[in-house]
Amino acid sequence: MHSDTLIQVDQAPVATTIVQPRKAFWDLELKDLWEYRELLYFLVWRDVKVRYKQTALGVAWAILQPLLATLVFSIFFGRLARMPSDGVPYPVFAYVALVPWQYFANALTESSNSLVASQNLIKKVYFPRLVIPMGSVIAGLVDFCFAFIVLIGMMFYYGITPSASIFLFPVFLLLAVSTALAVGLWLSALNVQFRDVRYTIPFLTQFWMFATPVVYPSSLVPAKWRAWYGLNPMAGVIDGFRYALLGRAAKPGPMIWVSAGAVAVLLLGGLLYFRKMESTFADVV
Repeated sequence: MHSDTLIQVDQAPVATTIVQPRKAFWDLELKDLWEYRELLYFLVWRDVKVRYKQTALGVAWAILQPLLATLVFSIFFGRLARMPSDGVPYPVFAYVALVPWQYFANALTESSNSLVASQNLIKKVYFPRLVIPMGSVIAGLVDFCFAFIVLIGMMFYYGITPSASIFLFPVFLLLAVSTALAVGLWLSALNVQFRDVRYTIPFLTQFWMFATPVVYPSSLVPAKWRAWYGLNPMAGVIDGFRYALLGRAAKPGPMIWVSAGAVAVLLLGGLLYFRKMESTFADVV
């Protein structure tokens, strides 16, 4: 007589993810970013590795770009044009502005092209597409750190000691990151629909730099227009960096609040537009 023995095997439940359309226009579903934080980390690491892969100078480019620009600006604007620098040696005055500006310009370029560059990933698997431009913006902070180390050396060389305003530095850095992310969200989503957007980026950044107090102090702007000048969020960032790090620059005043408000509007609008267009990325990219 033959008897069979029944063996029961416990199987772990399989997690199922159901992708549904958003319930409301204003539901940004930002909680998904925390669930996909590891993917964000790997995207940041990928962007950093790709940037310096097979380069002869490597991370030295992060230092050479603002340093060479400072040299050129110091000769033409500092010596020849005698541009005022708020009582600060012009090389430090220019470099402290070029560090956040270079970060913003590079982050803007990388984030605006990030969705198109990741089209194979977007077409294969679901994940919140927001992590792609965010990864490009965060990866740019690596270059920022290397350039910032040189800034510390320049301040030591010129005998510049920060005041208590140095504690506001993280606030202005957050404002710079938020500005890069806000504009990057708009341009990355638009670049999926209109590929000629990427050709406008060099012109945009060049025009934007001269509309920002990088080579000149914001004090040259008439006082009655200075608050409106803050509608350019990078104007508030640059003035904030000079105030926080150099200790001799004038307080940004109402301009910084205008810049913070402009960033908030840009970032909220960018998130809403990005989320609205997100469902079409895999079909159009």
